[in-house]
Amino acid sequence: QVQLVESGGGLVQAGGSLRLSCASSGRTFSNYAMGWFRQAPGKEREFLAAISWRTGNTYYADSVKGRFTISRDNAKNTVYLQMNSLKPEDTAVYYCAVNRLRLGDDSSEYGYWGQGTQVTVSS
Repeated sequence: QVQLVESGGGLVQAGGSLRLSCASSGRTFSNYAMGWFRQAPGKEREFLAAISWRTGNTYYADSVKGRFTISRDNAKNTVYLQMNSLKPEDTAVYYCAVNRLRLGDDSSEYGYWGQGTQVTVSS
């Protein structure tokens, strides 16, 4: 089992920044990559970024490339998502998740999910 706990969400004005954290515990040695997703009301869950625990290689959705940065701290088993130049359309619940297979954007490959953290961007 893997437990994931997201934090760092909140209310921010457009143009501002937030850094989300995802702390993992449990059987973390078998995790290949960690990913961030978000889901806005009435919309499907959207892939944002992923990072390999071992190599640090990253993969981003085009929609956030250049604004969001994913990083990891292996010693703390924690993954971060730095979000800059936030827009009202970034408002959503943000989730982190574990992929034990590869660095990918397919949510069906992610086996463990956190509870989510709300990000609200005001205009």
